[in-house]
Amino acid sequence: MPQAPLPTAKRRPKLAELISDDIKRWIAAESLGEGDRLPNEKALMELYGSAKATVREALKILEVEGLITLKTGPKGGAVINQPGMEPASRMLRNFLHFQQLDGRQVYQLRKLLEVELAASVVGRLTEDDYRQLEANMTACTCCGGEEDHRRQRFLELEFHQLLARACPNPLLAFMCQFLNDMLRDLVVIKKAYVPERKQFDHANQDYHRQLVEAYRADDTQRVRRIMAEHMADAESHMSALEAEMAAQMLIQSDVLHSHHRSKLHNFLTDNTAV
Repeated sequence: MPQAPLPTAKRRPKLAELISDDIKRWIAAESLGEGDRLPNEKALMELYGSAKATVREALKILEVEGLITLKTGPKGGAVINQPGMEPASRMLRNFLHFQQLDGRQVYQLRKLLEVELAASVVGRLTEDDYRQLEANMTACTCCGGEEDHRRQRFLELEFHQLLARACPNPLLAFMCQFLNDMLRDLVVIKKAYVPERKQFDHANQDYHRQLVEAYRADDTQRVRRIMAEHMADAESHMSALEAEMAAQMLIQSDVLHSHHRSKLHNFLTDNTAV
């Protein structure tokens, strides 16, 4: 009977990692913000009883994570940044790309979260927000060839990113922006911008137009209904696209196997002829 694999020992964090985690907790506890400075290296060495190399490694970890900028010179030191969402989104997407994620799994969340985000934005959009949304919709109607269709898919996702930036809930905004980034990646991988998908183009444009009208009317219930319909429609198009791609891959696989069988047959015939 095969033996069950032994559990792998959990790696103990390095001292530099523990220090960087403690500094992050201190930043949060002191409510420090962008532009504030951390204590200098000497003060951190005394505080943690650590060597200069360990403190520098801890600061480097925070710099790589985007939380600080290390400046040199007489007025140098560690200056706190407000991290953007892109580094965190990219790292999480890199992890999920190895999990064989598909459109259905993305929309399982997106159908819930986009509706909540859309409702949270009612009454919060400025005239500048409306100008950006209108400009986005205008740009979508100007797309033509295959490369333009690729750009159109990105513009359609950018419409939702514009709404997310107006969301008062930072966690909800991050989750929706992250899902839109995931879809952007899937668009590139699955080539979900082929010109034949005109019906999808028109549906997206119509839903976006209806949403802006509902926002102008401050009609939360209408916004919820339109966004829910929009997400269900977008999921159906993504499912249809993935089904088409799966069928194409089967056909290509059959053609490839047939080609290899033909080559093998010819090789055997040529080498067994008298």
